Amino acid sequence: MNFLEQLRQLDPRDVGRWPFLYRALSVGLVFAVATGLLVYYFVSRGNLVDLRQAEAEQQSLWQSFTQKQGRAANLEAYRQQLAEIERTFGAMLRQLPGKTEVPNLLVDISQTGLAAGLQERLFQPGSESKKDFYAELPIKIQLTGGYHEFGNFVSGIAALPRIVTLHDIEITRSTTRGGARDKTPAPSDQLTLNLTAKTYRYLEEGELTAAEAEAKAKGGKKDAKSRRKTT
Repeated sequence: MNFLEQLRQLDPRDVGRWPFLYRALSVGLVFAVATGLLVYYFVSRGNLVDLRQAEAEQQSLWQSFTQKQGRAANLEAYRQQLAEIERTFGAMLRQLPGKTEVPNLLVDISQTGLAAGLQERLFQPGSESKKDFYAELPIKIQLTGGYHEFGNFVSGIAALPRIVTLHDIEITRSTTRGGARDKTPAPSDQLTLNLTAKTYRYLEEGELTAAEAEAKAKGGKKDAKSRRKTT
């Protein structure tokens, strides 16, 4: 009887009657399988986790490399765009008057309305409000005339060498007083234009420094108030 026939005759439900050799082989096989499972669980599984982490890190590094490679390839284009932005910004900055030029600009705005054939009823500059690198000056204006003259006025404002924007535009029909017996206003052919013109000037270096110091002081006061509230 050969080895294979002896294996077929073994009863798996009665291992105790197996010959010693087969019992030893079965115990060794179970031990080998258990050892392999333990090795896989404690060694291979840990290595798989490390491998997955390494793959994820490799993918992240590859994406970073691809992005940086794209930026490096477009570096010259970025430089040209930056130069164009700086040129455009410089051109816009030159359109902002200095502090000493603002009075002349106000005269130019007023003269634009008169040159368009409009009658100036109100020209009231307001108070400046400082922004990041410039100051904004609003001017309340009231003019009377016709639509054609209003169009000439807007075109004249757009043609000024300095930046002037128009806001809160309102056009109404003017009224005139009636006779001695009629005190009620009567409609007129003239129109009234109410608007707010805003002009801008760049802040000088000393003003920028003062604005930054003021902003820091305000920030310090806010922090102090918040600390008082928390305590």
